[in-house]
Amino acid sequence: MNQIDLETFHIHRVQLRVLEPVPTVTPFQDATMGPFNRFGLSILTIEDEDGNIGEAPIFNTYNNILEKCLFPILFYNDGLPYRDLYKLLYWSIRNEGFRGQAAALLGQLDLALYDLAARRKGVPMYQFLNAERNWARMYGSGGGTNYSFQELETEMVKFLEAGADCVKMKIGRNFGSDMAEDIERVKFVRRLIGKEVALAVDANQIWTLNQSLDFLNQVADLNIAWLEEPIHSAAYADIEELCKQSYLKIAYGESERSGKMFPALVNAGVKHLQPVPTHLGGIQEWKEVRDLAIKHEIDFSSGGYSLYTASFLATAPENCPVEYLYSIMFGLEKYFTVKPAWKNGKYIFPEIAGLPIRIDWEYWSNTDKVLVHKIWTKENVTKYAPVVNM
Repeated sequence: MNQIDLETFHIHRVQLRVLEPVPTVTPFQDATMGPFNRFGLSILTIEDEDGNIGEAPIFNTYNNILEKCLFPILFYNDGLPYRDLYKLLYWSIRNEGFRGQAAALLGQLDLALYDLAARRKGVPMYQFLNAERNWARMYGSGGGTNYSFQELETEMVKFLEAGADCVKMKIGRNFGSDMAEDIERVKFVRRLIGKEVALAVDANQIWTLNQSLDFLNQVADLNIAWLEEPIHSAAYADIEELCKQSYLKIAYGESERSGKMFPALVNAGVKHLQPVPTHLGGIQEWKEVRDLAIKHEIDFSSGGYSLYTASFLATAPENCPVEYLYSIMFGLEKYFTVKPAWKNGKYIFPEIAGLPIRIDWEYWSNTDKVLVHKIWTKENVTKYAPVVNM
């Protein structure tokens, strides 16, 4: 049983605050998106009747799902054990679908409630999750397809100095049309980091099956740790064929919004699962994917908002890392007064209750950098009534 299952909640208020974006360390681009020059953060804050709060990052453009599906359940089921409350929250999004942003919003609300429950008990999140260690292994992620060779070197040296034993870079330049340049860049990074540091590459779904096989043929001597999402994440037949022919571990999972899709990825031959806790329909689904990876003895890692999600990797085997997308995530750290410390290739969690993050709300409010601030209470949320989408 999870610690949260028997917890009850009496929710008084919910807030959504959109914070002003901050510059990225280096404008960042991958095979299919970017460049990202700035990156922002939106925070959901849930407060109970005693003033306890829980906070989590949230997508800020789907308020209709919050207002019509999730918040009515949250406000009008005081005192219901969470294992029962979650079932109501889960099925309230059925008609919105379990593979899109509704599922992610459910998971983000779930994370905020976990944070509230852990803070209320006065224990750090890793302890609330029954983990025995206060750290998670991390790997440095970046190497944008738009980076110069000097920018690649600067970032990789940063990772090495921080003790990372694994780094990941982006490939698929110019929407996948410049593989020769991709190969040169991968070779450059491999020479730079040496043979002892693991090197992974991420194509962000840009290639076909044949292009992916062509790439594999050209990097056979570079000891690549894994090839991430080379083919469209919905092309399961091609993914299965690639896994059959690949000598490398193929990684998928970041694009999924339901943990129930991951057994199909395992059956297709994927050897590295990458669920994002803040993108799935809840922490329990993430745990189920973790356990699936352990059962099949395949690799497991997670990314997303890594300062928030690192605590969950403490419940996985020690070799399962959290991704740190340095160029984007480092800039976000200015939002926080407390955060995990990156030391010797690990995230070390502060001994504070709940998630290992505290936002400097005084700074963001006093400098007028809260761009949107919405508040919901029971009085302005309509009681839940199922709506049939035709």
